Amino acid sequence: MSEGPKTQMPARRKARKRALDVLYEADLRDLPPRQVLATYLERIAKPHPDHLDYAVGLVEGVAEHLDRIDELIASYAEGWTIDRMPVIDRNLARIAVYELLYVPEIDDPVAITEAVELAKTMSTDDSPRFLNGILGRIAEFATR
Repeated sequence: MSEGPKTQMPARRKARKRALDVLYEADLRDLPPRQVLATYLERIAKPHPDHLDYAVGLVEGVAEHLDRIDELIASYAEGWTIDRMPVIDRNLARIAVYELLYVPEIDDPVAITEAVELAKTMSTDDSPRFLNGILGRIAEFATR
């Protein structure tokens, strides 16, 4: 029996997961995200999946606006420095903040929910609540 549509990961979530993989590796290895992205794309089977374009856009967008994104995360992460955050949380926040500020076709609640959902499966038990709080405050700031 094949899996129905309800059990398949939506394309944009797959894209966010791929972007997270690249940003996570770049962060851990202290390499530029675009350099890791180029290597990542070489490893992926061709033809590339449809959602890959969105993943590439996320990585390139985060890389381009990284200083501003990190500045916002640091200023809204009450009591946490960006370096103290778990690597997954930091990079999920970066993706979501990029979407909040620079991807107008993604609604703010969607960007936040997607980061929280990925955190539920990939990070600590406290991460979803932590990310929801930071991203909610940043979204509020962004809409002013």
